[in-house]
Amino acid sequence: MAQWDRLRQLSATYLQQLNELYDRDGLPMDVRHYLSAWIEKQEWQRAARDYDVAMVLYQVLLENLDIQHSRFVQEESFLQQHNIRRYKQSFQRHQDEPCVLASTIQWFLDKEKEILNSAELSEQVQLLQVEQEAMETTCQQELQRKMAGLRNDVQCLEHAIICLEEQQDEFDFKYQTHKMEAVTDEAQKNERMKMFQSLINKLNDYRKNTLADLNKLLDRAEDLINLLVRKELVDWQRRQQKSCIGAPDNVCLDQLEKWFTCVAVCLFQVREFLNKLDELVGKMSYENDPIKAQKPALNNRTDALLKDLLKSSFVVETQPSMPQGKGPLVLRTNVQFSVKTRLLVKFAELNHSMKVKVSMSREAPQIKGYRRFNVLGTATKDLNMAESLSGGMVADFRHLSLKEQKSGGGGKGISEISLSVTEELHIIYFNTVFDLKGFSVELQASSLPVVIISNSSQQQSAWASILWFNMLSLDPKDVMFFGTVPAAPWPQFGEMLSWQFLSATKRGLDDDQRKMIAHKLFGKQQNYDICQVTWSKFSKENGPDTFWVWFDGILVMVKTYLENIWREGLIMGFVSRGKEKLLLKKKKRGTFLLRFSESVVGGITFSWVEMDSTGEPDIKTVQPFTKTDLCQIPFHEIIRNFQILEAENIPESPLLFLYPDTPKDEAFGKWYNGKTGADNPYMKYIKTKLMFVSKENSLEARSPMSCDMTQGDCLEPMNGLYGEAAEQEDEPRLLQSQLETFQDPMLSSSLPLDDDGLLYMSFTDSDFIQQPDQFLTDFNNLLAPSLLPAQTCGGIFQ
Repeated sequence: MAQWDRLRQLSATYLQQLNELYDRDGLPMDVRHYLSAWIEKQEWQRAARDYDVAMVLYQVLLENLDIQHSRFVQEESFLQQHNIRRYKQSFQRHQDEPCVLASTIQWFLDKEKEILNSAELSEQVQLLQVEQEAMETTCQQELQRKMAGLRNDVQCLEHAIICLEEQQDEFDFKYQTHKMEAVTDEAQKNERMKMFQSLINKLNDYRKNTLADLNKLLDRAEDLINLLVRKELVDWQRRQQKSCIGAPDNVCLDQLEKWFTCVAVCLFQVREFLNKLDELVGKMSYENDPIKAQKPALNNRTDALLKDLLKSSFVVETQPSMPQGKGPLVLRTNVQFSVKTRLLVKFAELNHSMKVKVSMSREAPQIKGYRRFNVLGTATKDLNMAESLSGGMVADFRHLSLKEQKSGGGGKGISEISLSVTEELHIIYFNTVFDLKGFSVELQASSLPVVIISNSSQQQSAWASILWFNMLSLDPKDVMFFGTVPAAPWPQFGEMLSWQFLSATKRGLDDDQRKMIAHKLFGKQQNYDICQVTWSKFSKENGPDTFWVWFDGILVMVKTYLENIWREGLIMGFVSRGKEKLLLKKKKRGTFLLRFSESVVGGITFSWVEMDSTGEPDIKTVQPFTKTDLCQIPFHEIIRNFQILEAENIPESPLLFLYPDTPKDEAFGKWYNGKTGADNPYMKYIKTKLMFVSKENSLEARSPMSCDMTQGDCLEPMNGLYGEAAEQEDEPRLLQSQLETFQDPMLSSSLPLDDDGLLYMSFTDSDFIQQPDQFLTDFNNLLAPSLLPAQTCGGIFQ
């Protein structure tokens, strides 16, 4: 099915994302719709780099718009004719730069794919949670059954009160008629009095039954409120906590809103029933009237239940977040953030009548140096149904900011607990008043704890605090959490790490990857489920390279540069040296795998199988690639063009099969740049090759990657040019190599290099700063896939 057709079949949530996408200028939705088939068949990515291709597509686009305009002329669609003419005039601005237009269209298509991927992920999550959903469905069905029972009880009670009123009117009519007739016959009089007494007794019994039914209805309402407030709402709050840190949990409030509103409507009807009973008592009462005796307690109980329901119905639907933040709940002073509140009890007559006010807590916890903040911006808004896609009662604050108060937080009586800025937790409060049909109650909602920073360098540490709190805390108001911070059980911790990849790239960590991380943290264990990770181990150890810094560096690199191949499952990623060797040594020559560096933050490398002179497998690896390299050349192009100098000085790619046995071009080919030779935009990085040759110049006698430092007989890197490049360069420069020891961020000490030590390139600052003319060539040498020295996988895992 065409991409546009798939998009049009998405649910309302994703259609809203599509509408927001096409609110931007660049590609009108009408053009995307009417020319969808043609647009999706064109190579816009190629056109964005090739002027000639872009110009051809630009001309065809204008022709298609003319054809579409002619169709609207035939259909006499005046408005569409006007729009198409206007769109064509807009596109004609790109006549001198068609590549920009092609890049813009490609951007829209990529964003569409992101929306589709999000929708598909949601479907996959639902499939993976079949059992849980079945259980939830059963609970929801039971709740729906009870809700239907409550509505039925209200209808029955309404009918009962009508009957009660009819009985009372009947008695009153007969009694008033009797008094008007002035019966003098004692026998007849006694007979009528017996009849009236019978009617009174019947009326009294009916009143008692009605009051009993009222109590039963309130029992059912109380049971439902307990389910909604103590279970369903608490479960939603926990799901929201987890979704804030990447969990794919459903946090839609529409169903809860229906349930809360249903119970509230029923309780307001009960209040009307009680008022009706008051009216009936005012018309007629008698000694030991059950209504007079029981109604005050029923009034109090109804109001208490309604108050309990309403106080819980005011929630924060979308937690505070900055537009460019690392995630929700991390706020920065003097930077705008948004937050949305919602009232789960929806009455149309309350639209725009309830004002919500934002504030910070005035009572700071007993923490030394605890900061206080003021809320700036539009801090008061009406609850309304216009700002919600589902028509819910929301107040959407979009332009709030925080400013630190001048007065310090310290003072007498403050405890000696000292927290860092990124461990301080603050809560934002929202207050409003519910007032309907004579019932009024003050409501307050509160955000999850936020971390407030003053500069962007604190974001990484702040996000670590948000992850830890929402992973472990079941008390959403525990601002003292980091005073005595608990450890995280491995199952929860591993799941949280997977959520980070899932939310950033739409692909989480598999069991093998999580097991490797567990092995890195705890060493070899029989059962990792009983292991725990401390807060200090995660993010607070002395030194810059904590576990979180290392892990987040990988996450940012994958999201920024490797998302496509990560989503396809082409990166094994988290795999230990020992496991890597076990996997590769059983494979044929040229088999390679991709893994993340353990010693270089935000680094990725690859290792492959070579055969030594005895025919035994020899595992090679290269110095890790970082954002310095990947921002210049895509990783799949590095893999595609990586070469080493083999026998007879013939350059050859050692990377043939992605583990376990997928041909390299089959795995990565769909991302290759279509241009070759001088037209290849990455040619300036790959035309200069860094070769390794032994002093004996004999590959049969010695592996080109090995090095024996004790004998002084090692490979020499030779920066050589060949082909066209050789004719243009007369003086090839040499780049030195050296052995280095890396400190593993997860280990207490570094491991010594052994005979399988890694071989790295070394550059001095002067190579880059003092010689600008030479910089480009040397930098190209660094980034060229084949320029990076191949190394043996030895005693330290990069």
